[in-house]
Amino acid sequence: MAAATTMSLPPSAGVSAIPATISSRKAARPVARISLASLTPNNLGTLRKLNSVLFPIRYSEKFYREVLEPELDEFCKLIYYNDVPVGAPYRGLGLGSMALKQVFKAAAKYNESIGDKLPIGTPPSSTIWTFNSLNRKITSFYLHVHVPNTDARTFYERFGFVERDRIVGYYRKLGSNDGPERDAWVLERPVTHETNGTDEGN
Repeated sequence: MAAATTMSLPPSAGVSAIPATISSRKAARPVARISLASLTPNNLGTLRKLNSVLFPIRYSEKFYREVLEPELDEFCKLIYYNDVPVGAPYRGLGLGSMALKQVFKAAAKYNESIGDKLPIGTPPSSTIWTFNSLNRKITSFYLHVHVPNTDARTFYERFGFVERDRIVGYYRKLGSNDGPERDAWVLERPVTHETNGTDEGN
């Protein structure tokens, strides 16, 4: 049976430390340092590199400008494993689950802030207040999954995502014109009042 070790890390500037749990079957491994870092112009190149290696599409410059918006800070993070940006070699360590939980928590925090009133005479300097001035709550999460990537689909379904659509030819530069290699599933997960976006599903 696998043994688990849990350790909480002290936060450092610009980086939020989260508990690190690493399992081993025979010998205990050194506890890994896992942290979430806010996106900045200084580490945006790291995100570009990860996206180019991990995903079969190229993201636009508009995407990279938008992820730096202050009001999206809680939603857009880089995961570091022992101070190394997380990529394909670190799959299977539960880091994807941690990332999803971060998004769920950020959505819950945002929804709870809707309707909060600032004291009279207080200028609306808070980025959260500026974002919330739209007065619209987050009602669902959605994402695209490459059709051949059934492992990814299974992973998201464990967190309550369900298929809502299939986009033919979403990945235009992949595969044949009429093959599934170009298609993407659209998966969605509602944010309900009961769960507030923080449960893991079944």
